Amino acid sequence: MLTDDLAPNLLRYMPNVQRMQKSGTTFSNYFVTDSLCCPSRATMLTGRYPHNTGVFTNQGSDGGYATFNRKGNQHRTFATSLKAAGYNTAMLGKYMNGYQPTNPVPPGWSEWYVAGNGYPNYNYKLNENGRLVSYGNKPSDYLTDVLSRKSIDFAQRSVAAKKPFMLELSVFTPHGPATPAPRDKGKFPKAKVPRTPAFNEADMSDKPAWIKGRPKLTQAQIKKLDATFRKRARSVLAIDKAIGDMQAALKASGADRNTYFVFTSDNGYHMGEHRLMQGKQTAYDTDIKVPLIVTGPGVRAGRTVSTLTQNTDLCPTFTDLGRARPPAQVDGISLVPYLTGKRPPKPRDGVLIEHRGPNTVASDPDFQAAPAGNPPTYNALRTTRELYVEYANGQREYYDIRRDPHQLNNTFGRLSPGQLKKLRSMLRELTTCKGRECQK
Repeated sequence: MLTDDLAPNLLRYMPNVQRMQKSGTTFSNYFVTDSLCCPSRATMLTGRYPHNTGVFTNQGSDGGYATFNRKGNQHRTFATSLKAAGYNTAMLGKYMNGYQPTNPVPPGWSEWYVAGNGYPNYNYKLNENGRLVSYGNKPSDYLTDVLSRKSIDFAQRSVAAKKPFMLELSVFTPHGPATPAPRDKGKFPKAKVPRTPAFNEADMSDKPAWIKGRPKLTQAQIKKLDATFRKRARSVLAIDKAIGDMQAALKASGADRNTYFVFTSDNGYHMGEHRLMQGKQTAYDTDIKVPLIVTGPGVRAGRTVSTLTQNTDLCPTFTDLGRARPPAQVDGISLVPYLTGKRPPKPRDGVLIEHRGPNTVASDPDFQAAPAGNPPTYNALRTTRELYVEYANGQREYYDIRRDPHQLNNTFGRLSPGQLKKLRSMLRELTTCKGRECQK
């Protein structure tokens, strides 16, 4: 289950996901390579960093579906590996930015039910195994529910045929406009954005220039954020229901005992933190740190893994679980040893976040004006203890995560020459790494 723009603060509204945490393993230090839809999804599919997929943005010469294909990535995904190993594979929902339902079905997928602009959850078209099907605005057309029904049908047919299967149910919510299912409208009338220490941050004088001048949020802006948060909370109820419905369907056939469930998001989301309106794309934990929860046979129940993990690891994990050969030169590692309690590999020293900006394309569904945050190009290093950011314009940020988990105090100027040299060296190595070089 891949969600869009889901932050950890929405898990409280998802009882089935909470049950997954109790019956499975949660990765508490799981990060994305870029807090932006397309580069993150390209990494998940291939197990490679953006500098190796060539996908840095949502469109144009360095991003989107067209760039993903032009670089040959569609031929080296977990889907191509698992299908070659005999799996039925299905993609449902959102593929990546720039894909249109009139485009062909990519290699590696046995079945395909994918939309272009499915964000409103109504009045969309699906490419259903090469056939264009239009949906309207009836309650039964609500996209998350349609995808849920199709995913259950695919799973049940695979089980009946005694075929191993892998499906990705990739919903468009809670990405804006965060349309809830009709049954969920009006719920959580008192929900508000969590008021963390970073919310409407008191002192921004130490921040880089792109964000430093942000004024404090007004009461009208805070009211708008709270209203948006309620819509997001309502929209994830259909996602949670889809998980529960799939679990029940597989339990009815006994297939649940041999099925892994993976829940995550393509990126996080800030709402009021650091004086920013709702958005993503920053290097702060609000945007790069997302849930990763896994249940299934042999997965240790109620366990939390704090080791650094990243979305580069999903592709090799899926192929490992399916006993398939991973694509050549993946940058990530299999997380199976962490799931089963076997001896895990040596922990990483850090993970890389790569971002190109600012985004000036107003037609991009992820376009953000300055109040929501639109950072310039940066590379960042996240370790278990610190966040170090290098902007292309020469500015820098450093946060001691142990003392400052909300990234309030930029202490770059206090780093010793030795500390700075080590951070720069680690970041340089990661920004050019390939394959095994990235796994250190």
